Amino acid sequence: MPLVKTWQLIAGSAVAGLALSAAVVASAGPWDSGQRKAERDRAASWSRTGGTDHGSGSGPGGLPQAAPSAPGVLQGVGPARPRQAASPSGLPAALRPLLADPALGTVRTASVVDTATGQVLYESGAGDAMTPASTVKIATAAAALAALGPEHRIRTTVAPGAAAGQIVLVGGGDPSLTAKKKTPVGGSLAALAYDTAVALKAAGTGTVTLGYDDSLYTGPARHPIGDNPNIALVTSLAADEGRPDDSTSGPVERVEDPAKEAARAFAALLTDKGIKVTGAPVKAKPVAGAQPLAVTLSTPLSGLVERMLTNSDNDIAEALARQTALASGQPASFEGAEKAVAARLASLGVDVSGTRFADGSGLNRADKVSAGLLTGILAKAAGPDHPELRPVLTGLPVAGFTGTLRARNSGSSPAAGLLRAKTGTLTGVNSLSGTVVDRSGRLLAFAFLTANTPGQEGAEKALDKLAAAVAATP
Repeated sequence: MPLVKTWQLIAGSAVAGLALSAAVVASAGPWDSGQRKAERDRAASWSRTGGTDHGSGSGPGGLPQAAPSAPGVLQGVGPARPRQAASPSGLPAALRPLLADPALGTVRTASVVDTATGQVLYESGAGDAMTPASTVKIATAAAALAALGPEHRIRTTVAPGAAAGQIVLVGGGDPSLTAKKKTPVGGSLAALAYDTAVALKAAGTGTVTLGYDDSLYTGPARHPIGDNPNIALVTSLAADEGRPDDSTSGPVERVEDPAKEAARAFAALLTDKGIKVTGAPVKAKPVAGAQPLAVTLSTPLSGLVERMLTNSDNDIAEALARQTALASGQPASFEGAEKAVAARLASLGVDVSGTRFADGSGLNRADKVSAGLLTGILAKAAGPDHPELRPVLTGLPVAGFTGTLRARNSGSSPAAGLLRAKTGTLTGVNSLSGTVVDRSGRLLAFAFLTANTPGQEGAEKALDKLAAAVAATP
């Protein structure tokens, strides 16, 4: 993935937000237990290199052409415009009274950093550990990308089983795996069944028994919050996130055993391809060292990260945390993922003291991160030394246009189209962290974390005012 200059990143970020019309995404999903859930999958990017606008582009340097409303933005961030020196004096005066809003609860922390220079423009309790809710997905994304790279794809395979005439469906933890027959973007059980049938018929085999292996992950499969429609069992084999309907996002009761249901769906697909499957699928192990009969690959990690951030997808988040654990030699469990995520972030040079990554999604209130950690990660993602982290930025919802920010800081707000941020919401916890292009064309990273907020609506409005002030203050 080529290095991207700061101005290109800023312009690409602005254009990507402004080029997407409100009709592209469905309205924000419902709230469940204080957590806003995903919007439609098509709001997310599946490009290997990142970026919500995935056209090849016809603008200068291959950038997509600006939307009609964008010229004023691009004039401020184009390569020919001299960069203005940082002037942090205006931000404290603008942010202090906004941060004092009672709607933000009894504890409020903040961090604003110039991503190009690393200069801290404003901070208040920036090192204090707070419950981040879904903004912890920024950390999960960065750790996964650092561990595996943006081009990594997760494998789901079919291999010979130990019993005579048995084949085994082996889960690799692909959260994009689907049993739907339409051509998917990620892993496809339909394509895997076709390739498996071809291999079996070539070997003269027309009848099999089917086993399935979901042993890659260890520890409890159920999230500590318990049975909850916001997340399925965390297993290495699941199709369509264990959803029993045609939904692709939002809370819905999941199937009781995602791995078994995926195996049943695969058996039906094999039957459609002319292979007779006798008996019901059972748990089994493939022959050690045997070559797979067929393989299907997930969407690239960059696309998974972007979908996770845009849609606040908890299932993808937990899958990426476990993939990070596997890549780091840790058990693929909540505990192993916690150690691996912290270690990967530390290897990037981010201060992880006082943090806890009890899960990858932010549903666990035991998660603890600081505003400074979040802006540190975002600054790393914007810098030239870590282009592999770029999807952390390109996957963030765009104010007034996509994801959980579609209806926030929209219209005439100075942050509309210029703000990319991850929301975080649990009962009494509200947070917002992302990047914004300020009036002088600087790309700033910010994080606002709060606790004991009296209500969701008031807290959101107060956070949006803070973000808009970062965009508007000279």
